[in-house]
Amino acid sequence: MTDAARLTAWVRGRVQGVGFRWFTRANALEIGGLTGFAVNLEDGRVQVVAEGPRENCHRLLEWLRSGDTPGRVDGVTEIWDTPRGGYEDFAIR
Repeated sequence: MTDAARLTAWVRGRVQGVGFRWFTRANALEIGGLTGFAVNLEDGRVQVVAEGPRENCHRLLEWLRSGDTPGRVDGVTEIWDTPRGGYEDFAIR
């Protein structure tokens, strides 16, 4: 059985106004099995919440840190938790 997880990541850098949330959603859908969202925060960061198989959450986190994202990522802070549910898909907020 696959271990389910909840990843919450805060991405800082030049990540707003560059399609970052759209590409995050596209990558989450490509990885598959993930629900959650990406949202711009008032302080210029993007918050990403992803729930699903732990391995898939790790793949999304690796992409967030890869340098293959739009804009410029200066750093990613993450926390891990148990899934809370309530998401139908992966959304842009």
